[in-house]
This record gives sequence, structure tokens and C-alpha cells, in this order.
Amino acid sequence: MSVNIAAESLHGEFSKSIHRKFTKAIEEYKLLKDGDKVCVCISGGKDSMLLAVLFREYENHGSVPISVRYLVMNPGYSAENFELIKSNAARLDIPIETFRTEIFKHTAATENNPCFLCAKMRRGHLYKKARELECNKIALGHHFDDIIESILMGMIYGGQAQTMLPKLKAQNYEGMELIRPLYLVRERDIIAWRDYCGLEFLQCACAVTKREDGSKRKVIKRLIARLAEDNPQIEQNIFRSVCNVRLDRLISYKDKDGVHTFLDDYDERN
Repeated sequence: MSVNIAAESLHGEFSKSIHRKFTKAIEEYKLLKDGDKVCVCISGGKDSMLLAVLFREYENHGSVPISVRYLVMNPGYSAENFELIKSNAARLDIPIETFRTEIFKHTAATENNPCFLCAKMRRGHLYKKARELECNKIALGHHFDDIIESILMGMIYGGQAQTMLPKLKAQNYEGMELIRPLYLVRERDIIAWRDYCGLEFLQCACAVTKREDGSKRKVIKRLIARLAEDNPQIEQNIFRSVCNVRLDRLISYKDKDGVHTFLDDYDERN
């Protein structure tokens, strides 16, 4: 497999399912602005590697002039796994920059919510390093399936209706913003691209997640798959549920001003 096959397939075989959705998300959610310095965060899995290939192409031919850095954080990978990331980056002509942390050591010693801790620590390290590289945005590889799974996880396990947003300003790093350009891309299409190109990416390298065969996300993924057997529109309907919210049909909702309930203006509306 040459780098040309991986990149060219995004304008051929996977133009509609991946490339167009990537550019649509950028345009529809206004993810990029002229002069942005974007730090593409690469974990070594299929999603972030695809994101890097897309940005490599966008950097040269995209409609918005930007500059890009390709950052790999090593949270404690085995030597074999880290070598796989570096060899894939070389094959795909991605000029990665790497740095080391000890996140896996900390999460392995944590019994309560290790995945939450890991995500929080990763995000903090990535923001800090991106700032050192003088970037104003970090790009993560969350895709459409991550979004709808998070919606259901929040409802079923968290008792709340919310989702991952296409972009989010950093609370603790002024001037920094997180973007998710794969927001509209389906995971099955990423897998098809990987297999078409004959690529082998890092699977789960976290010992904690490997132990949790019954993790909440896996349960939700199986649930959505079962529902889709009866209703092929189920994934799109889950996504639309957070796009077509009727505030006047909710018992209560929260915003920056606090909690509001349907009783606040019930008499006036009725």
C-alpha cells in the first residue's frame, strides 16, 4: 500500500462517504478559519489516522488556508504499539511529533471511572502541548457513531440529554478550541477505508478497557445495532433528537442562567 492509495481513495471510492462528510462538517459547523493553526491529535487508531490523512490533504488543497501539526502522545504504550503508530505515520506520509506521559500508570491504579480520568488527563496534556506548538485548535477523531452512542449513554446511564458538540472552546486554555471534523462520518466507512487500503492500526492499547468487556459504550453499541435491524433510520433519528429539541416540551432544562421548567410560563402559554 502506498500513501497515494490511502489519499486518492478519499477522492474516489470514499469521496461521498468520508471526504464530502469531512468537508461538510468543516463548513456546516464553521470548524476552521483563515490562519488557524491546528494540532491533529493522533492516538494511533483508525479514526485519528484517517483524520491525519484528511488534514494532510486539506492543508494543501482545502478552501481555508491553515497550518497543521500532527501530534502523537505516548501515554504509556508498549514499545510494539508505539512502533506501529510510527510506522503507519511513515507509510501515510504524516510528519508526526511525539511526546511521552505516564497516564496509563495513573489510570491503572484507579478503580473509579478510570476512562473518565484518562480522557481528562489526555485532554489536558494535549491542550498544553498544542499551546507550546503555538496552535489555537486541537482536532480529535470522534465520528458519528461516537456521537450517537454518547447521546444514549448520557440518557441511560447519566439521566441527562446532551451530546458531544462539533466544536468546544477550552475552559482552562484561553484562545484554544477543540474541533471534531469527523462528526458526520460513519464508523463503518472508516473501517471500510482501512480495509480497502490494507492498513492495520492500533486497536485498544489500554489494559483497563480490555478488561471491561461489558463496558457501557460496548453495551450501547450493541443496543443501537439491534435497534437498527428493525429500523434502519435509528442512528439518524438518535442524532436528530438533539438537533430538533423543543424546549417547550421538556419538563426542565439547564442553561447558563440556571434551571428552567415548563411551569415558568405555563399559564401564559396556555
